[in-house]
Amino acid sequence: MAAKEELYAKVTPRRQRQNRPSTIKHGSTLDVLLSMGFPKTRALKALVSTGGKNVQAACDWLFSHLDDPFLDDTLPREYVLYLRPSGPLLQQLNNFWKQSRLSCGKNKAHNIFPHITLCQFFMCADEKVDALSDALQNTVAKWKGRIRMPLPLELYTSSTFIGLFVEEQIAEMLKTFAADFATEATSKADVHVEPHKKQLHVTLAYHFQASHLPALEKLAKNVDASAGCDWLAVLLSRDIRFANHETLQVMYPYVPQNDDELELLQGDFIFMSTVEQSTASEGWVYGTSLGTGLSGLLPENYVSRADESDTWVVHGSHSFLNCASPSTSGTTVSGLLFDGHLNDSLFDSLMDPSGLSGLCPPLQVSRPGCQPSLSKMRLFVCRHGERMDVVFGKHWVTQCFDSKGRYIRSNLNMPVSLPARSNGHKDYEKDCPITVFGSTQARLVGEALLESHTNIDFVYCSPSLRCIQTAQHILQGLQQEGKTKIRVEPGLFEWTKWVSGTCLPTWIPPAELTAANLSVDTTYRPHISMSKLAVSESYDTYISRSFQVTREILTECKNLGNTVLIVAHASSLEACTRQIQGLTPQNSKDFVQVVRKIPYLGFCACEELGETGVWQLVDPPILPLTHGPNHSFNWREMLMQD
Repeated sequence: MAAKEELYAKVTPRRQRQNRPSTIKHGSTLDVLLSMGFPKTRALKALVSTGGKNVQAACDWLFSHLDDPFLDDTLPREYVLYLRPSGPLLQQLNNFWKQSRLSCGKNKAHNIFPHITLCQFFMCADEKVDALSDALQNTVAKWKGRIRMPLPLELYTSSTFIGLFVEEQIAEMLKTFAADFATEATSKADVHVEPHKKQLHVTLAYHFQASHLPALEKLAKNVDASAGCDWLAVLLSRDIRFANHETLQVMYPYVPQNDDELELLQGDFIFMSTVEQSTASEGWVYGTSLGTGLSGLLPENYVSRADESDTWVVHGSHSFLNCASPSTSGTTVSGLLFDGHLNDSLFDSLMDPSGLSGLCPPLQVSRPGCQPSLSKMRLFVCRHGERMDVVFGKHWVTQCFDSKGRYIRSNLNMPVSLPARSNGHKDYEKDCPITVFGSTQARLVGEALLESHTNIDFVYCSPSLRCIQTAQHILQGLQQEGKTKIRVEPGLFEWTKWVSGTCLPTWIPPAELTAANLSVDTTYRPHISMSKLAVSESYDTYISRSFQVTREILTECKNLGNTVLIVAHASSLEACTRQIQGLTPQNSKDFVQVVRKIPYLGFCACEELGETGVWQLVDPPILPLTHGPNHSFNWREMLMQD
């Protein structure tokens, strides 16, 4: 412990640290980076920081960290071994996480995803990480099929703690497994691992207000601890320098105005320590970027609080089932830096049946003692793709149309052509199209649905052009274009309070959309007509409208098809699913906080519980979609010399 405390002492404050060179030895992936001219220390650090994912990920990391003052530092990362649940139990725990956070606010348990701790944090030199991963894989192989699944768990509550404890006999077996890993890790990677000696448990809540105990206890009792589950042994790492820092996520990009300010890229994470805030004035904080390693001042209202584990890296994930094990490495626990919050479906994706065909049974898509019903109704709600006005600014219309109203694109990410509008191109100012990349995003989602053998029976869409185009490209990816018509439903338009000006957008009529080769159902009669939408409607009106139209859509489709897709706005993922689950609407402030974190093509799934008319959120049949920002490039400004 003394050596560890010394290392912590050396990283505070960071601005006085000095760089130190190092030499290391690694495998073939490292050899590729060395052949490209990267120094050994940097190349290995890049591989470890990206989980050894691949050469491209390591190269991207190196280029983004060129100015990182700790790029050549040999300080090791910290590692930990957790058991992570999958399948129905994880779904229930995620629902508890969400509901407890909404009703009682964030407590300490929310900083890390649901897990059972098998060992304490320990350090491993970069050149030993591959051996450490092998040690875990070998240990799990010895224990496959020996531990009963699902683990027997019992609820325990006190005034300060709520958790699920592992039955003693099984807990002792897990501790023996952890001890075996510690021995293997010492032998292969020359590290000291201390197995967890206390009672093994899943923490549900702690460090919460005393007044929240009844509500949290009630939610905890609704968790079915016997739900079907496989437990994954997951090896994770974090940057030791930021172990005692608060984690923030960038919500908006920021270009520095002064030399001591930090550039912000949307989706990046910022590490902030309270001891470093002496140089920050009111409304500003001092932090360090995960994406670049650079430090500086940044506006506080450009970031939001994230979870501690959002920036951790996965170096291996292995199933305890008596079958081949999915081993995943090179993934940050946040999964995709876009998504804004801890990606609870990340570890589900590790066990996704579409990616494990012939390896392990897809436990997470079935419940104990029953098979999925083919007649069960499903509802998918999806946000539209990347929109033109966000990428190119609100004045893109005046820049892309000449005096005669002819469209001329000025960037490869702009569509080659746009649908004609009877009232002229000015209508695009309030009803913009999606970009070329937005089309690609949507097509990728459609292709993923096709690969998961998902068939869409009905498609309903907001009247916004960006939503209709997104739905069209999803159908293209699904190979259902022309076969499944898009039903344009004005009732699915976003909260009209967010529309600028004194009037709503002028949308393209279905007949003109069809003329523009968009697969729109011209015979569809909307549940809520456009004339019923009012400017600046109240929050309650919007929520009520969304619930009403969703319920009527589901009733309309019942017994005619199993799967309904709604393509609309970020707010739709919350507004169209919350009340059909029997939940009361959030207040408008919390609603906005949820909506602002939903990315382009954000996708959620609901499933009806039998014939009860009650719905619940479930894992989508596809992986999440993540992408990074790409700034405008002008070669004249960058490359021309004076």
